[in-house]
Amino acid sequence: MPGDIFRFLADDHARLDALLQRAGANPTAIDLSAYGEFRAGLLKHIGMEEKILLPAAQKRRGGEPLAVAAKLRLDHGALAALLVPTPTQAIVAAIRTILAAHNPIEEGPGGVYEECENVAGVEADQILRQLRDAPNVRAVPNFDGPNVIEATRRALTKAGYNLRL
Repeated sequence: MPGDIFRFLADDHARLDALLQRAGANPTAIDLSAYGEFRAGLLKHIGMEEKILLPAAQKRRGGEPLAVAAKLRLDHGALAALLVPTPTQAIVAAIRTILAAHNPIEEGPGGVYEECENVAGVEADQILRQLRDAPNVRAVPNFDGPNVIEATRRALTKAGYNLRL
């Protein structure tokens, strides 16, 4: 039975998925309002995992990181890189592809959220409070400088994705 940490983070995934769906629903134009909300929410979600959840699990495992922590961090880096340029349908599709592979690693049976909850033990409520109290992330405006797409491609490749931008 999923616990409170699992439900909190999985519910946030569902909220973010709905925003991304809305953002890319029109094949000729990105809904920038929905995308902006998605972008800020995904950055916050990544921050919650990177700054609260994964370190808490590592601490409770005697300093040993979760086996999939490195993969999650590569995915988080690829997703963050995709959030830098102005969104296009190709970028939205790339984000969807990564999340389709990434979210089951966290939510699936025996996944990261379940494992974190198991190692949290009596500190689960404290971790949940920290997750709920995590600050919003101030998303800077999109940037389309000359090297942005190439840097994004490198982040994708490093994380194991070969996606068209």
